Amino acid sequence: MRAKVRATLLLTLSLFLMIALAACGGSKDDKKTTDSTGTTTGTKTETGSEETSAYKDKYDPPVSISTVWAVAPEVKFKNGETIENNVATKWAKDTLGIEIKSLWSVANTNNAYATKLRLALTSGQELPDVIVAGNEDPQLIQDLIDSGAFQDAGALFDKYANDTWKSAMNLDSNVWNPYLRDGARMAIPILDYAYNNDYLLWIRQDWLDKLNMKAPTTIEELETVMEAFKNNNPSGLAPDKVVPLSIGFKSSMNNWMGDPSWIFGAYGTIPQQWNVGADGKLEYGSVNAGMKQGLQKLNEWYTKGFIPKEAALWDENKTSEPAVAGTAGIIPGPYWMSGWPLQDTVKNDPNAVWKPIALPAGPDGKVGRHGTAFSNGVILINKDMKNPEALFTYQNYMFDNMADPQPGGPFENGLFKGYDYELDANGNAVYGDDNISGGSMSTVRYLLVRDGARIPDAQMKALLNLADGKEATTRMEKDLKNNFGKETPAAAVVLMGQKDAGMMNMYTGPSTETMKTKFDYLKKIEAQTFNEIIYGEKPADSFDKFVETWKSSGGDQITTEVNTWYDGIKK
Repeated sequence: MRAKVRATLLLTLSLFLMIALAACGGSKDDKKTTDSTGTTTGTKTETGSEETSAYKDKYDPPVSISTVWAVAPEVKFKNGETIENNVATKWAKDTLGIEIKSLWSVANTNNAYATKLRLALTSGQELPDVIVAGNEDPQLIQDLIDSGAFQDAGALFDKYANDTWKSAMNLDSNVWNPYLRDGARMAIPILDYAYNNDYLLWIRQDWLDKLNMKAPTTIEELETVMEAFKNNNPSGLAPDKVVPLSIGFKSSMNNWMGDPSWIFGAYGTIPQQWNVGADGKLEYGSVNAGMKQGLQKLNEWYTKGFIPKEAALWDENKTSEPAVAGTAGIIPGPYWMSGWPLQDTVKNDPNAVWKPIALPAGPDGKVGRHGTAFSNGVILINKDMKNPEALFTYQNYMFDNMADPQPGGPFENGLFKGYDYELDANGNAVYGDDNISGGSMSTVRYLLVRDGARIPDAQMKALLNLADGKEATTRMEKDLKNNFGKETPAAAVVLMGQKDAGMMNMYTGPSTETMKTKFDYLKKIEAQTFNEIIYGEKPADSFDKFVETWKSSGGDQITTEVNTWYDGIKK
C-alpha cells in the first residue's frame, strides 16, 4: 500500500514539474505556427493550446468583402456579366473563398465616382469594407482618411501582407507618406510601374543621319540640331512647317508627354513640384533661381521658332500631332512612346525613324526630369470590416501569381481563358478579338484592386532583359516584346542610363491650411508670369518680382507648412 502511495505521489510531482517547466519556458507572447508553405495557421498560447489564425489561403465557408466600383467607359463585359458579377468575382469565390459584394457602382464620367463617395460621406450612407481610389483626386483620398471611417491599414499590412508584396512596397518607402496620420498608415498605396512617365527625348534619327549629325548631349548641341532641322530640313519641309521641338504647357509645365520640365532640370530644378533644396529642406521648384535661366532659354527658342507658337495652348496630346504628322524633329516623353503614338508617323512619312536619346545636360552638366510616383491610388479598409485579413488573402495571391507571371503559373497566359486570351488547337495562347469568341476583354479592370498587382521595377527589368537579347519567356516579357514599340527596350536602356536624373515630388501630403486659401492664386500668377517671359511680353527679370510676390502672398507660409510635414515623416 505504501509503495502505491509513493508511486502516485511521484507521478503527481512529475506532472507538476512538467507544467512548471512549460510555464517557465513559455512567453507572454503567443507563438505562431506555420504550415509547410509558410502560411500562418495558428498560435500557441501559454497553456499550449492552439488558436486558429483568421488568415486563410482559402475560406470555407466563404467570407465576403464589400466594395464600390468606378466603371470606366472603356470597360466592357460579355456573357451577360456586370462589374458586380463576372468571371473575376466567380474566380475569387471559387479559388479563395471570397465573395465580392457590391454596394453600388457608377459609370465614372465627369468625376461621378468621387462625387458619389463624397455624398456617401456627408449623408452617412453605409461605407464598404474596402474602397479603392485613384490618385487623380488626391483630396478625396485625404477626405476619406479624415472621415474616421477607416482603420490603420499599415498595421494590417505588416501583419498579413506576404513577402512579395512587402518587398515591392519597400522599393520606395515614400509611397506611404501621403497617408500618414500620427504615425499610422491609413491607406495602402496601390503600386504602379516605376519610371512610367519619366522623360527622355525622341528624335528623328533619319533626319540626323541625312544631316550627318550626332544626337545632342548638351543644351548647346540641341540648339544646333534644332537649327538644322528647321532651316535645312532633310525631308524638304519649309522652315515654317517644321516644329523642331514639340512641347506644350497649357495646364502645366510638368506633364506626362511633351512638356518642358526637363529644360529647367538642366538648370537644377523641376517646376510645379516640391524638390529637396541645397539645405535639405523642401522648396517649390518654380521659385528656384534655375527657373529664370530655363525661361530665358525657352524665350530664345520661341523667338527662333524652335518650339510651337501655340505652346501655351497645347496639351499633351496636341504635342504629339506634329510628331505623328512627320513635321516634328524632337518630342520629349516616356520610354513607351515608340509604341504609341510615334509608330503612326510612318503613315505620313514612310522614311521616319524615331530613336530615344538621353536628356541633354545644362551648362553646368546638370540633368533633371520629373520622377514618376511608384503608386497610382490607395486601398482603404473600413474600421468595422469583419474579415480584413481576407483582403490580404486576395492581394497576396495576386502579388505571387499576377504581378510577374512565370511559366507554369496560373496566370502564365493571361487572367481568364476566353476573356483576355484563348488557346489554339496546339495549346498555345492567342490573343485579340479575332481569336477570342465574343471579343477580348480587359479583365484586369474587373479585379477588386485596380491593375491587380504590380511590382514597380518588374516591367523595367523585363525590358532590360529584352535589350540584352534575352529570349522572351515570361508573360510580361512576351507582352512587352509583342505589344510595345520595337524601340521600347532601347529606350529603357537610355532611361536607366540617367536613373539618378529623376526628381520626385517630395510633398505628397494633404493640402496645407494656406494651400487651401492661397495656392490657386499663386499658381495663377505663376502661369501668367512664365507665359509672359516665354512669349517675350515681359523681360526675364520679371521672374524676380514674381518670386517676391509669391513668397509674400502665402508662398513662404506654405513652404513652412510643407516642411513641418516633411520633418514629421522623417522622424
